[in-house]
Amino acid sequence: MTKPEGGRRSRLIDLSAVAILSGVLAAGGTFAVTNVSADGPVVTNTNGTVATDTAAGAPNANPASYAGNVNWGALADQVGPSVVSIQVLTADGAGEGSGVIWDNEGHVVTNAHVVEGGEEVRVTLSDGRSYPAEVTGSDPSTDLAVLEVTDAPEDLKPIAIGDDASLRVGNPVMAIGNPLGLPGTVTTGIVSALDRPVSTAPLSANDPSGGAVTNAIQTSAAINPGNSGGALVNAAGELIGINSAIASLPTGGGGQSGSIGIGFAIPVNLASSIVDQLIADGVAEHAFLGVALTEGEDEIGGATLTGAKVTQVEPGSPAEDAGLEAEDVITTIDGERVPSSTAVVAQVRERASGAQAKIGYLRDGTQEEVTLTLETRPDEGR
Repeated sequence: MTKPEGGRRSRLIDLSAVAILSGVLAAGGTFAVTNVSADGPVVTNTNGTVATDTAAGAPNANPASYAGNVNWGALADQVGPSVVSIQVLTADGAGEGSGVIWDNEGHVVTNAHVVEGGEEVRVTLSDGRSYPAEVTGSDPSTDLAVLEVTDAPEDLKPIAIGDDASLRVGNPVMAIGNPLGLPGTVTTGIVSALDRPVSTAPLSANDPSGGAVTNAIQTSAAINPGNSGGALVNAAGELIGINSAIASLPTGGGGQSGSIGIGFAIPVNLASSIVDQLIADGVAEHAFLGVALTEGEDEIGGATLTGAKVTQVEPGSPAEDAGLEAEDVITTIDGERVPSSTAVVAQVRERASGAQAKIGYLRDGTQEEVTLTLETRPDEGR
């Protein structure tokens, strides 16, 4: 963690550009950068009215894909009261982050790394009122956590929940949060990419389910340390992602250079599924495929295709039942390319236990496909 002047520590996780695709980030309370080239970017995890078509003068049928002029000031006024600042005291010091008001009962959604190790947590509303809060549940696997504000006021304004399935590359978005202790900071940009596999903790070949892995929304909206857990909204002011990571250039002293316009958010559909479970039970289930993976490739039709090579299949798992074998190279899930082991984990993570998935793989240079049903990860015991 970095410590800005004044002793304030903003929550931030550093990833390398390699880690975006392969998951090589160091774990723990302080996150170190690994596998960073001398001049390559570093990816960083940040702790910090319906739009109308002005030409037609009518509400856009799909606000999430609206690409006309956006009244950013009105949008900030609309969404701002639903975004909070979070202050965390730990045994090691103090940290800050952001959060979104989820409901009228005082539940606030943020990143798990924002509240990790927190001995005391406070939530500050956009109007400056501050309240103590307790952690209802935390899910490090998706880097999501839910807080409950103690004696929550009756005038909370929950954020409007959108649908990330309607997003398209190029859609306008706004990020709101508490970067560097500056609450209510608003930045704008576009959706730069979708389904970008991002890992913010190490993946083990023997346990590819470990670590925080997300099939993230990539955005050009500037986010910085302290933005973690804040809102990424569409042109209608609907939440479409929880900001969680950024890319930054490495600095000579190993510090963080801040935003370079490459940020990542946890898609809201995944967040909604996890948050509902955390509110109800304090824990969340995750889908289970049952393979150990490493990076791999195979040749087909004279071309080389990269993917995730299966190194081990767990007995009795969905993968074994479907006939997957060691040395198979998984290349697609439900028709979407998975060029790495992290991409496979991200695709599985965004699916619920009991969901069906069509796995495409190469075996001895031949393309194969099988449909299987994902199960609940056994170590969760639910």
